[in-house]
Amino acid sequence: MGRLEELNREIASCRKCNLGYSRTNPVPGEGPEDAEIMFIGEAPGFHEDRLGRPFVGASGHFLDELLEEIGLSRDQVFITNVVKCRPPGNRDPKPEELAACAPYLDEQIEIIKPKVIVTLGRFSMERYFPGESISKIHGRYKRIGNTVYLPLFHPAAALRQRRWKEDLREDFHKIPELLKMVKENPVEEEEESGSNDEYQQLSLF
Repeated sequence: MGRLEELNREIASCRKCNLGYSRTNPVPGEGPEDAEIMFIGEAPGFHEDRLGRPFVGASGHFLDELLEEIGLSRDQVFITNVVKCRPPGNRDPKPEELAACAPYLDEQIEIIKPKVIVTLGRFSMERYFPGESISKIHGRYKRIGNTVYLPLFHPAAALRQRRWKEDLREDFHKIPELLKMVKENPVEEEEESGSNDEYQQLSLF
């Protein structure tokens, strides 16, 4: 049994917060253990809760469309959320729920070691860009060691706001170039580049 499978079983039996009792199915995430790109959303919704898979509703279809536009498919990336169980009524995750799930996300990142982490929405953005506004920093990346962090609008929000939809599509097309940059310019593990207040724009030609 692989480390991700073991972790998924641990998540399936988790009762660290009330979401573990109200969910239909846990949604730990899915994708290959060696994925170079990880997408981190907010929390499972109705359809995700029923199927136990991330991003399978309307926002998931839009995510699939965006992946196809940059030459990728679901089976090449890892997709997860900061919270692994659906909050009742699709409400925002509470601080104690985010805290309960944080070790699971930390371990997923440790196992996969993605080169690009794409945050979708404000709750996942807050992990890496604390105190910032998604409307101000979307599409502006920072690099720490050999990982690039790219904050983007959540697909569900983009479907509700046409102007955000175009912003998300434009920002999404930066992902291949960011992955190329990290792979072609590795740094020593102990070195760090970027900080919480240094965000860079990527110009695409």
